[in-house]
Amino acid sequence: MSQQTKKSNSNMTTIMVALVLCLVCSVLVSAVAVGLKPAQVDNQLLDRNKNILVAAGLFDPATDTNEDVQSRFDDFEIKLVDLEKGEYATEDQLATAGIEDVNAYDANQASKNKALSIDLGNDDPASIGAVPKFAKVYVKNDADGKPELMVLPVHGYGLWGTIYGFLTLEGDLNTVKGISWYEHKETPGLGARIEEPKWRAQWEGIHAYDENGEVATGVTKAGQSRDNWVDGISGATLTSVGVRNLIQFWLGERGYKPFLDNLRGGTPDSDANAQTQTTTGEEA
Repeated sequence: MSQQTKKSNSNMTTIMVALVLCLVCSVLVSAVAVGLKPAQVDNQLLDRNKNILVAAGLFDPATDTNEDVQSRFDDFEIKLVDLEKGEYATEDQLATAGIEDVNAYDANQASKNKALSIDLGNDDPASIGAVPKFAKVYVKNDADGKPELMVLPVHGYGLWGTIYGFLTLEGDLNTVKGISWYEHKETPGLGARIEEPKWRAQWEGIHAYDENGEVATGVTKAGQSRDNWVDGISGATLTSVGVRNLIQFWLGERGYKPFLDNLRGGTPDSDANAQTQTTTGEEA
């Protein structure tokens, strides 16, 4: 066998070994990814539910554990709200929309579906493009069956991407109980400070609406305090503006305001057909 033939065979062997190695690694990586997917989904749901409790003032990450999440989250009901009508969605509405499971319903995904969303066009201060026709809310009722806490999902564009979080109102559906964020792309040490307990604590006790029912809160520029508003974060102006815009949007007419106005008057809970589902802690 010539020297040139031996060299050619050696190269071919090297290539074959590399291909087999790549194939084996690909199979292993795929298998691990598929195998870990359920755990990833569970962890995402746990984190989502934990943030709902944080916004409701029912979970302290410094002292509470993951085991506390399930028991406390069970006190909440998940309901879907028809944002245009400002009422809880009926079973007929959800059946028509093809929504079979309230727990599994993903409002963020629905906002990307033309059949399940409303295009905001140029009236889009939170820069979200569209809102879902049916928004998911989390309700904790008191002993008389009246809302004690109402957790509202909110989202809007910050500096680098969309900020997702929860805003909780107390039983008067006006006083803010708390706020939390579970996903964003803001700058660490600057915009990402919206997650800090000290900044979030400023929201507790302020009012969402004034005596005329108009949205009465938001985020100011850093150092420019304003009654009933939250101070912006120094060096994170665009993030502060983004949070202000998303809060005012979701508390406004195209967000939850019609629903909250009706709920204060008793309309949504008077609907015996309202689609209600007790939380299982498996979905958020």
